[in-house]
This record gives sequence, C-alpha cells and structure tokens, in this order.
Amino acid sequence: MKKILVAILCTLYFVPLYIDAQTLNVQVGNVTYLFPASQAGVMPFSDGTTLTAMGKTFTLSEIDSMWVDETAVTDNLVSIAYSSSSATVTVAGNVAQYVTPTFSGAHVTIAQSNTDAVGNDEITYQLSGTSSNGSLSLSGSYKCTVSLAGVTLTNPNGAAINITNSKRIQLSAKNGTTNTLTDCASGSQKACVYSKGQLQIQGNGTLNVIGNTKHGIKSASYISVKNLTLNITSTVGDGINCEEYMEIKSGTITLSGIGDDGIQCDLGGTTSTGITTDHEDEDTGNIYISGGTVAITASAAAAKGIKSAGDMYITGGTLDVTTSGAGKWDSDDSETKAAAGLSADANMAISGGTLTLKATGSGGKGLKCDGALAVSDSAFITATTTGGLYYNNGSTENTNYTGNTDNISSSYYSSPKGIKVAGAITISGGKIYVTTSGRNGEGIESKSTLDITGGEVAVSAYDDAINAASHLTISGGMVYARATNNDGIDANGNCYIRGGLVYAIGASSPEVAIDANTESGYKLYVQGGTLVAIGGLESGASLTQSCYSAGSSSGGGNSGGGPGGNSGGGPGGSSSGSWSTNTWYALTVGSTTFAFKTPSSGGSGMVVSGASTPTLVSGVTASGTSIFDGVGYYPATVSGGSSVTLSSYSGGNSGGGPGGGMGW
Repeated sequence: MKKILVAILCTLYFVPLYIDAQTLNVQVGNVTYLFPASQAGVMPFSDGTTLTAMGKTFTLSEIDSMWVDETAVTDNLVSIAYSSSSATVTVAGNVAQYVTPTFSGAHVTIAQSNTDAVGNDEITYQLSGTSSNGSLSLSGSYKCTVSLAGVTLTNPNGAAINITNSKRIQLSAKNGTTNTLTDCASGSQKACVYSKGQLQIQGNGTLNVIGNTKHGIKSASYISVKNLTLNITSTVGDGINCEEYMEIKSGTITLSGIGDDGIQCDLGGTTSTGITTDHEDEDTGNIYISGGTVAITASAAAAKGIKSAGDMYITGGTLDVTTSGAGKWDSDDSETKAAAGLSADANMAISGGTLTLKATGSGGKGLKCDGALAVSDSAFITATTTGGLYYNNGSTENTNYTGNTDNISSSYYSSPKGIKVAGAITISGGKIYVTTSGRNGEGIESKSTLDITGGEVAVSAYDDAINAASHLTISGGMVYARATNNDGIDANGNCYIRGGLVYAIGASSPEVAIDANTESGYKLYVQGGTLVAIGGLESGASLTQSCYSAGSSSGGGNSGGGPGGNSGGGPGGSSSGSWSTNTWYALTVGSTTFAFKTPSSGGSGMVVSGASTPTLVSGVTASGTSIFDGVGYYPATVSGGSSVTLSSYSGGNSGGGPGGGMGW
C-alpha cells in the first residue's frame, strides 16, 4: 500500500498540467472519499502509517484501495446509494472529516460533526436506489439537507429515515423523482420518517410514505411543506404529526388510509410562546396554511382531518377533507368525541382558500373550534354532514341515536354540525355553504355571540340552520338559513337584523324563521336590511323597520289567504300570509331585486321587509348573479309573474323556545 500511495502522490503533485481535473479516491469499506486535487493541498503521509487529506486522517490498514481519476466532485455532498441488501456512500472531500458512516447491510448510520470550517454550508445527504431492508439514521447537531433522488426504502425493523439531529432538516424530493419510504409493522419508532429537529419538507419531486407502526411523518419540532407532491397512503397513527407549529405553503398533499388524525400539531412545551416574528423559536401549536392542495380522507372514530393544539390560520390553498368515522367515548374526559374536518383547540381565522369539508360519521363536524372563529375576505367554505346523532355513556353506544336527549347529559351525545364553535363567530367576508341532513344536525352554531357583517352564508340544516347561545347580529352580507325541523335563525339572546340580505326558512309551528329567546326576556329586533322570512318571526319582535305579510297574488297567480291568511302564533301577534312551494319570487326594494326560490315545505306564512316599501311578485323567471348555491339571484333581473298583496305585519309567531345547540 505504501508504494501505491507514493505513486498516487507523485501523479497528483508532479503532473501540474492536469492537476485541477484530478481526484484522489480513497475507499474504506463501503465508503469512498473524493478529494479534488485543486482543493487537497498538502496531504501529510506520517511514518508510513497514516494519510491526512483535507483534514481527514486514514490509517493505511483501513484503506481498501486508492486511485486517481477525473471524477467531478460536488462540495458538501454525501451520496448514499442503496442496492438490495447493501449500500455505498460517497463523501465529498471538503466534508470528509465531519462525516462518519457505519453500516449494517443496507442500514446506514451517519454521525455528523461540526461544519463551521466549510463556511457554514450545510451537508446534503442524497439518497438513491432500492432496498427492502434498509434505512438511514442521522445524528449530529447541525443543519443539513436529506435529498431524495429516486429512492425506495423499506425498513423491516424500524423507521425508514430516523434523524436525531436536533437542528433544522430539509427533506427534499428531487425534481422528477419518485421516492417511497416504508417502516416496519412493529417497533418503537415514532414514524416512518422521524426528525427530532425542525423538518422542512420540500422539492419538486414526489414522496410516498407508509407508516406501519405509528405516524407517517413526525417531527419533535415544527414542520413546513412546500412545492413537492406528498402522498401518505397508510398509517396506524397520524399522517403528519409535529410540535410547536406547522406551515403548508404550497405543493400537493394527499393523506389516506389514516389510522388517526390526518395532520396534527401539538404544543411542544407546556406554555405557548405566542406568535413570533418569522416564527422564530415559536411554540404555539398553531397551523398556518397559505397555499397548496391538501386532500385528506380519515376514517377512524373521532378522527380529525387537520387538528391544531393552538390556533389555525388559513389564508389560501385548496383543502378537501372527508371524515367518515363515528364518534367515540373519551374515558379521560368522560365525554363523547366526534370526527371533524378541521379542529382547533384555540381560535381559527379563515381569510382565503377553498375548503370542502365533509363528515359522514355519526356526530361528525365539518369544522370545530374551541375558541373564536373569524371568516373574511376570499374564504370559500363548504361544510356537509350526513351522519346522525351519536350516543355513548361509557358503556352503551348508539351510532344513530333517535331517542329524546332532553333528560340525558350532553356529555353522552354528539350532534352532527357543519360548523361548531365554542367562542364567538364573526363573518365579514367570503362564502360559507353548509348542509346537514342527519338527525339533530345544526348548520352553524356558536356557544357565544354570532356576528355577520359581510360575505355570503347559505345554510340548509335538519336542526337550527344558524344558532347562537348568546346574541346574534346580522348587519351586512347575504344570509340564507333554512331548517327543516327547527328555526332558520335562532338566538338564545337578542337577535338583531340590522342590514344585509336575509332569507330565513323555519319548520312548521312552533318553529319560526327567526327566533329570539323571549322566554328569558330577550327579543328579535328588525332594524334594517332586506328580509324574507318563511315561517314568520318570533312573538313580540321589535319591528323598527316595517315588515309585511305576503297575501294572495293578484290575477290569481297563487291561492292565498290574504292579509292574516294564517293563524298567528304569539300573544297579540298578527298573522303572516301564504306562499307557494317550489316557486320563484321577486322582492324589489328600491331599485334592487332579490329573486328567491321557495322550498317544498316550511313554516306558515311569509314576512318580507326592506328599507323602503317593497313589492313582491310570484312565479317569475329570474336571472342575474346566483347566490345561496342556486336558491337566489341578487341583484336579479326578472320577468313575468303575478303581484302579491302585502299587508302590514306587526306581531309574530310563537317561537321554538330557547333550544340552544345540541351536544358536541
């Protein structure tokens, strides 16, 4: 070996004409170190036993072979090539002294030390090839990149990639490559891909992940995702699990076959730091979604599509989340829990993006928030639930409970709801379409106040369409609220209609179109806006703005009862007139017309109101800007039809009582 070494050194140092293109290759087992002559400088050969090249010292006894060629070397690159039951590693000379690989078949373990001496540039570990019995384990305390360049890895004994480096790691799928990582079906690993430090998942390639023991991807710190196509096709636990916070900036994420939540972000410590500048050292449990396409299918009982321990902020992107699992009993909290497309333990703010949320399991929610919810700007939310009422008292379960819940603990049952919020709801913009069809399914419910100042809200629900446990105010925007078995709009405090366009439909008596909690001394106030209420108004309403009862149409267009055609429900209340089912009407207030289609059934009578004396026409042909998912046009252009007689309306119908919301 000594003679070979002398010959190589002579080749490198006595042929200067070619020196810049030459590379010294040093092979030690399955590792080859590449030292470019242009960087190598002096390579001490001490006592005939050791060679030092670019800070890396070798003993002659460990060197298997050495040769000189013209191999191009990329600084800071460590290439790991898998082939069946073995792997080879190639290390760029400028980082050779900082990288220590060891092997067990195709299981590669790399210990990384200080990289400050190479200008703080991070090392890139590039993985390629295929192994059905291989993995990468990486330790150290410095930032680095793991580049997936067409690798298929299955580890039958643990994680496919396990990174105990506590610093930021970039996991990058190289452009044009497809990469698949799978872990074993038993073991102590936390995920198929695990990082103790921050994990930035990116690139322009594709990453497929299968988690057979627990999560698909897990970081003990934050996770951010951008650009790449990420498919997690099967997990026992969460699809993606992290702590501190999570960001989705761009890319395409598809999660299916998930054994628990799709994406879950927990608080790393015990106390939130609050949002920090550029999220530096942030630990909030927050989730931030600003772009990308996310599709999640979760079937586990009480599973959440996307769940944050802190706040959730959605400013862009396309989210399509379906949960199909039934509710379940939580023995720790001694209450039922249900599935939800989006779930935040704190607040939620949605100002952009297109969200399609569907829950088919019993008790399921489209969106659930334990704090306050704010919807604004260009957000477009569609929430649909089809499941029934879930019941479980810890020993008895019924996934389609049809009994009376009045005398049982609310901890024992969970009602399906499109949007369920423990705090206040404020809607100032965007679009919200909600449909619930299962028993006791409410559309939008706040356990506090609910304020609508803008945007478009369209709700069709089995139970209350829009419900607030306290005061409810509509002062702008466009609101459609239809309940087939309860009130269209229900406030358990005062209800204020102050502006905007409101089309409310309640079920048959004693339910009404718009209800306030008069039993506790509260009241419905109609003070402005354009209003259509099928099913009448709560008894004792304060009508600062004039309201009118729709009677018969002139020219025989509708059979109507005329003013007072239906019996009024409340003490001293006046009757509201008749209306025709499945018919297009046009309500004109001033110079603006609202065209709306009536349902096939609903409460007795129709009440209308506007800033000036309105006109009402039945049986019109309408066109214009479609709103309320096709139920209305505003502003509308209409033709034909028959005028409907309007008479003064000054009272109300008996409301459906305080009711409140059903269980969680």
